[in-house]
Amino acid sequence: MWHDADVTRGAGRQARDVGTALLFLLPSLLLFTAFVFFPLGKTIYLSLFFTSPQGNPRVFAGLDQYLELFASPVFHAGLVATFWFVALSVPAGIALALVLATLANRRVRGINVFRTAMVSTIAVSAAVGSLIWLMLFNPSLGLLNYLLSLVGLRGLNWLTEPSVAIVAVSITTIWLSLGFSIIILLAGLQGVPEELYEAAKIDGASPALMFQRITVPMLTPFLFFLLVVNTIHVFQAFTQIHLLTRGGPVDATRTLVYSIYLDAFHNFQFGYASAQSLVLFAIILVLTVIQFAFVEKRVHYQ
Repeated sequence: MWHDADVTRGAGRQARDVGTALLFLLPSLLLFTAFVFFPLGKTIYLSLFFTSPQGNPRVFAGLDQYLELFASPVFHAGLVATFWFVALSVPAGIALALVLATLANRRVRGINVFRTAMVSTIAVSAAVGSLIWLMLFNPSLGLLNYLLSLVGLRGLNWLTEPSVAIVAVSITTIWLSLGFSIIILLAGLQGVPEELYEAAKIDGASPALMFQRITVPMLTPFLFFLLVVNTIHVFQAFTQIHLLTRGGPVDATRTLVYSIYLDAFHNFQFGYASAQSLVLFAIILVLTVIQFAFVEKRVHYQ
């Protein structure tokens, strides 16, 4: 009998704890419902309908818009442009940030000025950064072509040649994300025990070998974090594409996000744009799962 009473009191206490936890989580749940779950459900709903120019569902389409999407050459070109954009931006951005963070971690005079300069891009909005690079990419007045002319190279039409435009947008994206990546990696570097480097120096290891065998393995949690976050960020990049190329030339930089924007707010095909949004969501989700399933196995957690 006493045992039954204890079980009842334990169950009541557990229910009160769950209720208290839900009460504290309620504000977050309301925000997630308003800004994540409801928009996601609305997007799924609209993707199944042909919509009016105002975005109201008119005729049930089922999976017709998805079938049209997968058969569209424009969508196939957008997939290629998107993956090419990610492949150019993410690895190069992380590698450059790793080099600069390693330099910024050195204890030399005036290093704080260097650190401030390297992470300053985190304070620059994507719009302002894109306009800065728009001037740098100018074929006649831009600084980049001027520097190329100093070494005897022909200037490039950075934003009007299809094979170069995606590189130009990637350079801008790398620059915009550089400050954040350097801060993350610099925090990781400052957490690496100095004893490891001292022991390696005693054993006669070169700086390059210490970087390969100590620095990189100890930074793998931070590198993995940047890989996941920067991949998602680049897949969703919009501002720099809109200001630099507007998806051109010849759809060379018309990524999926920009294609969603054009179909929704220029062609007023909100159902078709919603279907593209869900496909993009599925691609990002699958890539993230793959990264956690395979890449995380190489992460060295202390």
